[in-house]
Amino acid sequence: MSVKHGPSQQTASILTTPKSFLAAILSVACVFSAGIDVTSLSATPPAAKDKKQKQDPALKNLPIIELSADEAILHALNRLAYGPRPGDVERVRQMGLAKWIDQQLNPNSIDDKALEARLENYPTLKMTSAKLIEDYPQPKAAEKEAAKRAQAQLEQEQQRKSDAAAAIVAKDMQAPPTPKETSAADVNQPSAAASDDGSDANAPSPMKQDPAMENPGAKGVGKRDLLGGDPNNVPRAIAEDSKRPQRVVAELAMAKMTRAIYSDRQLQQVMDDFWFNHFNVFAGKGEDRYYLTSYERDVIQPHTLGKFKDLLTASAKSPAMLFYLDNFLSADPRAAQRQAAERAMRQQARYGGYGRRFPPPVPQGQQKKANERGLNENYGRELMELHTLGVDGGYTQKDVTEVARCFTGWTIEKPRQHPEFKFDDRLHDPDPKYVLGKKIHAGGMKDGEEVIGLLVHDASTARFVSTKLARRFVSDNPPKTLVDRMANTFAESDGDIKAVMHTMIYSPEFWSREAYRAKIKTPFELVVSAARALGTDVDMPQPLVGWVGRNGATIYQCQTTTGYADKAEAWVNTGALLNRLNFSLALAGNKMRGSRTDVSALLGVETSGDAKAALERAVQVFLGGQAGPTTVETLEKQLDSPQVVQAKLDDPVRHVDLGVVAGLVLGAPEFQRR
Repeated sequence: MSVKHGPSQQTASILTTPKSFLAAILSVACVFSAGIDVTSLSATPPAAKDKKQKQDPALKNLPIIELSADEAILHALNRLAYGPRPGDVERVRQMGLAKWIDQQLNPNSIDDKALEARLENYPTLKMTSAKLIEDYPQPKAAEKEAAKRAQAQLEQEQQRKSDAAAAIVAKDMQAPPTPKETSAADVNQPSAAASDDGSDANAPSPMKQDPAMENPGAKGVGKRDLLGGDPNNVPRAIAEDSKRPQRVVAELAMAKMTRAIYSDRQLQQVMDDFWFNHFNVFAGKGEDRYYLTSYERDVIQPHTLGKFKDLLTASAKSPAMLFYLDNFLSADPRAAQRQAAERAMRQQARYGGYGRRFPPPVPQGQQKKANERGLNENYGRELMELHTLGVDGGYTQKDVTEVARCFTGWTIEKPRQHPEFKFDDRLHDPDPKYVLGKKIHAGGMKDGEEVIGLLVHDASTARFVSTKLARRFVSDNPPKTLVDRMANTFAESDGDIKAVMHTMIYSPEFWSREAYRAKIKTPFELVVSAARALGTDVDMPQPLVGWVGRNGATIYQCQTTTGYADKAEAWVNTGALLNRLNFSLALAGNKMRGSRTDVSALLGVETSGDAKAALERAVQVFLGGQAGPTTVETLEKQLDSPQVVQAKLDDPVRHVDLGVVAGLVLGAPEFQRR
């Protein structure tokens, strides 16, 4: 049996041929699924044995007493960055950890010109939404229909040939053929005739879905991600010379991957990912594929460490959010009637008592269209539930309706031509509203702005946002004492995100033994951290983007308003670990298109003749020398495998495949944690 969905047949054979290797994978998966006792990964560090001993100079001015210097630096690089690159630990040690943190909290102080040069490969990043719509138009309906007909004809011809061949075989065979055993890969292979679900991308966004469907790829081998199947195969629609809309999102995803791997402003990239997930927008919904570039560039990135109110206001006015949550369609239900009355009054004034006193009748089609436009509560609900107060924030359904009324008239100017925020007073509900017991009647666009101010200064928002930040950076269930201090800082600083982050980073809870390696990496974090750990030279990041999707979190393709989950249970299961191990082996083994890794430079050429030495070196390089006894035992059992030593069992001359060794260690449970 071979794994049909792997990056190459060579990689697939590594995973599935030897029975002992399969047993090893399952052993590691079981340990990973059950959780890891972090304290058992290594001996108790000196810092924990004697709290009175002098603090390492590299940790000066930081409240670190339970972690050694190397552990603390690794912890910072795994939480405030996407993991260390070769040499990063030593560089931070020489600089001083507090100084490195201060630089990360002030990203504009860091020269990032090398990254900017790499991003020149993606011209769409600098385009306006209007320019993207013009240069990357949707295929015409006729072209779509012709393509469907051609595909249907091709499938019919293939079926006809298949039926003819089967008939010949059946005739020639004297005995019935032995039934073919169906593999899991065959069962999960999508039909060639499979098509989209037929849903209208421009229809109002569904507000709630089954939580079990939020991360379908994390449950093992799921459906193919929207950017293609095999990550090494680049679909024609997203090729460099493509002018299809898919290329716009593809460049955005490749740029995100490039920033995460190469930017020296690491905390800014992590925060960009955090806030995009917090204010999630789905690229697959209609025109949002054109709006996302501006959304991330002009809304998310400039505000990652600024004032929360500014970020919230920018997102509320963004065409991407207005379109995704349908607020651009929201209007006072009485607006059409009010406008008709105003037209009648104008005409009455124009003609006076001598001419036509009544306006011409509104065509039936236009009247129907006007009547269809009414109040849409999607944004009002998610603004409170997901963006500010939280589901337990004390608001009611009445508050949702009132907030929606406040944001009527917040719409998009020419959505399919020159999409920009526009406030249309004709669509706005002018009557007083009551939100959280407070009267809102500032008038016009100020109604929505007053709601934003009200929500930002609510204690529930301070706690909700602080909890989400602590969950992302500290643990799945962050300490209440830490959240309380962060929430206080949020309130006292008027929602200053950098100040809240400073409070969190300079807390003893952040540097506790319990927080060390307590978080499971999301698929994006895993792919980026592996590329950084290996020092991989990435010329074309699309295959890496594809692997993020294969692991269950396709970039910019989360349909639910909640964004991708940030808790372990969303990503921990045997199938997910197998996918992650496949990825690690492909990347470390140089089987990833557009990525080159020199593993021998990391592990040392001298280890190529000694499998055990290679394994020990890999554990030191990629795991900081800390691996649980079960992990070590499982990995050591594979050292005699022909796939590792590249020789037959009776061959006295053996050469260790350092790529396989590195891939195994990167697939270990300890590397899945940060």
